[in-house]
Amino acid sequence: MDSSSSPISIQLPDSSPKPQQPLKKSFVTSLMEAATLRTPSFKEDTYFLTHLKSSERKSLQELKDKLMSSHGPDSMWGIPLLGGDEKADVILLKFLRARDFRVSDSLEMLIKCLNWRKDFEADSVVEEDLGFKEVEGVVAYMHGYDREGHPVCYNAYGVFKDKEMYERTFGDDEKLKKFLRWRVQVLERGIKLLHFKPGGINSIIQVTDLKDMPKRELRVASNHILSLFQDNYPEMVARKIFINVPWYFSMLYSMFSPFLTQRTKSKFVICKEGNVSETLYKFIRPEDVPVQYGGLSRPSDSDSGPPKPASEFTVKGGEKVNIQIEGIEAGATITWDIAVGGWDLEYSAEFVPNAEGSYTIAVEKPRKMGAGEEAVRNSYTSKEAGKMVLSVDNTASRKKKVAAYRYVVRKATAI
Repeated sequence: MDSSSSPISIQLPDSSPKPQQPLKKSFVTSLMEAATLRTPSFKEDTYFLTHLKSSERKSLQELKDKLMSSHGPDSMWGIPLLGGDEKADVILLKFLRARDFRVSDSLEMLIKCLNWRKDFEADSVVEEDLGFKEVEGVVAYMHGYDREGHPVCYNAYGVFKDKEMYERTFGDDEKLKKFLRWRVQVLERGIKLLHFKPGGINSIIQVTDLKDMPKRELRVASNHILSLFQDNYPEMVARKIFINVPWYFSMLYSMFSPFLTQRTKSKFVICKEGNVSETLYKFIRPEDVPVQYGGLSRPSDSDSGPPKPASEFTVKGGEKVNIQIEGIEAGATITWDIAVGGWDLEYSAEFVPNAEGSYTIAVEKPRKMGAGEEAVRNSYTSKEAGKMVLSVDNTASRKKKVAAYRYVVRKATAI
């Protein structure tokens, strides 16, 4: 990239550190890499009938005929299943795909799901106030979209390591049932964002944070959730991204991997601690990634409409990167966001006036950013014309890091 046309300049240290012998990979690291690398990328169905095999189209028609004769007209997510609509075909194909196009098994699954939705009153759950304000936006929540347009659902159960929080949520059977109803509510809200249209967005992305998750205590709740979703929401998840994965999870995955179908395995992305931002940025733009995971998105941002796109860059080991934002007029206010995945480097911001002989203004003095720190958001109102320089100094590290920034400049209001 031509530095004269790019706002980003890179400084290298005068003397690079001597190359070291590559570290031997631990057994656990090898397992984690194997779990990730040998899993091909999931290819989502298009749901175009012309893309189906002749046998699959035949199974679809057979499922419709058997549903009519054994159950009669019904609907799901407000879509009549036997109305000849392409949206209905998308739903029916999800049940067929989940049972490898075995019509009898697909029909059984579909009818059980229709009955469950009626008993559970799933169609009305989205509008209910279930009283989970304490965990909304923390434990399970829809937030933004991935790079392909899929809605993203985040799950993080680490808060339940607090025994009082756990008791308030799962203390008895009634509380567990209420939590399961709330968890279904979150998923149903995500499904409302889907197109149910051939070639459209017909599934969501699940991001599950395993950090501090109490394994033993949540076993019952996890099994209930897994069973509910598997039985009643087939092919609704295009990709499952596990982040902050502890070492034992990868060992378990390697043990059970041979028993999973290739289609199921192809949906999994496993990310160990320290690689969260790097992994999420592959699938989700930084402006849609929550700040706690190395992105730029804050809960309050939703009040301002669609997120402002961010610019992505990489900070290599041994580099210092300067981002120069030029053309700032006197009296203008610049607001910026910047994040570096797993920071552990030095950050600073300064304003450089255009006028010769003027002093550079330290807007943010150099400071060491910890590994878990969220994105920086700051503003500065200039008294004179100049440029803002944001610096990230990674010269003390050998690790490459993903990063992103964005800014907006508001000119002074004329009186």
